[in-house]
Amino acid sequence: MIKFEGVSKVFQSKGRDVAAVQDVSLSIEKGEIFGVIGFSGAGKSTLLRLVNLLERPTSGKVIVNDQVNLSLSEKDLRKMRQRIGMIFQTFNLFNSRTVFGNVAYPLKLAKVPKQEIKRRVTELLQFVGLADKANYYPEQLSGGQKQRVGIARALATSPDILICDEATSALDPETTGDILNLLKKVNEEYNVTILLITHEMQVIRNICDRVAVMENGRVIEEGTVFDIFTKPKTQTTQNFISSVLNDKISPNVFEKLRSNQSSRLYRLIFTGEETSKPLLSTIAKSYEVDVNILYGNISDIQEVLIGNLIVELQGADDEVNKAVGYLQKYVEVKEVFDHAG
Repeated sequence: MIKFEGVSKVFQSKGRDVAAVQDVSLSIEKGEIFGVIGFSGAGKSTLLRLVNLLERPTSGKVIVNDQVNLSLSEKDLRKMRQRIGMIFQTFNLFNSRTVFGNVAYPLKLAKVPKQEIKRRVTELLQFVGLADKANYYPEQLSGGQKQRVGIARALATSPDILICDEATSALDPETTGDILNLLKKVNEEYNVTILLITHEMQVIRNICDRVAVMENGRVIEEGTVFDIFTKPKTQTTQNFISSVLNDKISPNVFEKLRSNQSSRLYRLIFTGEETSKPLLSTIAKSYEVDVNILYGNISDIQEVLIGNLIVELQGADDEVNKAVGYLQKYVEVKEVFDHAG
């Protein structure tokens, strides 16, 4: 559906080259929800704008529906853009147009007959839950309602692809959840491929099938959301995951725990059925160790339960080692050497 092959984008700034995107290769499959996460300046917004040539790549290829977008004529480029809907952080609605008028706008540009416009807009407003707001103006709507209008407008031309640029970052947590559920509904009922960028790992966890992590214009990690959450390879990814799990030990507590020579700290990752096994109870009974749970959380990621524990094991080294050996038969075990876990 969408492929980036060795794509780079370099801007000129004050007489010097600034690489916003560097040698990115990614494939987004038809019908999936693919997330790109990174801190401000990571290059994720620029990457999105390369899909429909709002920005042109300096090198490499961007392929959309088996077509290299740089090879398209102006006429074919316009057709391609009609197949790609965009949702923005700031909604980008026309304040002088009603909700109906905002959703109808791309259809008018495409010279769709009036009766078809009415039918399509009515259908979409019903779909996003705003059928009773057709004659309202944007200033009369809440932030969540404005984003629903933005989603309806993006779907007006029946796109194959939906691009979401920080679509929930201006919304409160409850409204964010509602919008993410609506995007899932769009994906499932219209079979629309969704490519979204965000700086919120909670968004990635709740909606995405796969994710790429960007830093300094490069993709530093890519995989299923489940794999990224359970086996992060880079510190940046670990930081994003910790922002969701909130599982860092405070420096003061960590130093106090580490001052105990008979104490060792471990992170345990449970998946699937292992989350229901009484492993800590077993080691406490079977070995001469005391177990202190410092942090515990169970998350549902892509319909698989993941347990994340930070535990303190106290006892003689040989007994602790035996307990750790037992745990390693069932779960992933990592010793914690700093307060970040």
